[in-house]
Amino acid sequence: MRVVVVGMGVQGNKRAQIAGKELVATIDIKAKNGDFDDIDKINDQLYDAVLICVPDSVKFNLIKKILNKKKHILVEKPLFFENKQKLTILQRVANKKNVLLYTAYNHRFEPHFINMKSSIEKKEFGKIYRIRMFYGNGTSLLVKNSPWRDKGAGVILDIGSHLLDTLLFWFKDKKIKIIDIKKFCFENSSPDHAIITGKINNIFFELEVSLLSWRNDFICDVIGDKGSGHINSLCKWGPSKFIKRNRVFPAGKPDEKIITLKQLDPTWDREYLHFKKLIRCKTKTNLKNDDKIFQLFKSILNEDHSWLK
Repeated sequence: MRVVVVGMGVQGNKRAQIAGKELVATIDIKAKNGDFDDIDKINDQLYDAVLICVPDSVKFNLIKKILNKKKHILVEKPLFFENKQKLTILQRVANKKNVLLYTAYNHRFEPHFINMKSSIEKKEFGKIYRIRMFYGNGTSLLVKNSPWRDKGAGVILDIGSHLLDTLLFWFKDKKIKIIDIKKFCFENSSPDHAIITGKINNIFFELEVSLLSWRNDFICDVIGDKGSGHINSLCKWGPSKFIKRNRVFPAGKPDEKIITLKQLDPTWDREYLHFKKLIRCKTKTNLKNDDKIFQLFKSILNEDHSWLK
């Protein structure tokens, strides 16, 4: 497969590196950052797919243009707009042109996220009572100094979308309801810290996201009546641990199994291979997951769409 990367920021450079010899060209509105400043300057016959890593505000028109060129697309999360009709339009165009539009949530390919999903599906924790996730980094000032990142929903949109997608990944057909959100603007104009609470059926969850964690960190606790599962850190920040504990009745120190990984981040490469496999299998575009995330954010932000501007 021959690919073009549009948007040569942090994510775009990662995508270009993973594509390796399959990379045909890079595009960036700042010509010095890419081979071209407009995708229309590349012969359409030279590439098969486009990896899009651009701000949310320009995604719709760019995606629609590329779909009409009959090119497959991997677009960095999140994919939602001021109204869900735009998702419907993009899905319809993609399927009419027989190409795939895929939204990238690379954490689905994190080894311990997959381990947690397996344990939940096998009901190893019994009846699940609650879930807590914390995802934080220390990029507050980098965001503040960005001409386009310190606006709108801030960390809620950036990192929060990952955690909401993780819940959808682990609990595919369960109903998710948002109960409350607390937003904080400690250093930035947009939220740089937030706590979202809600329920998955009768499972209570708390999602905390922050740009004010001076050491990058991810923590997850899934607590059930028979035991618990825990993730400490991601592979990119390693070591990453997955801990399973079996409850002792009526009380006592639980049996514990720990899997520790010390490795480079495998998610980007695995997701790229997954994207290519979907294309080989002629998978139809289905933006149902994006629609669910749109509905959740609509609830979180009380239908205020100013964060998209």
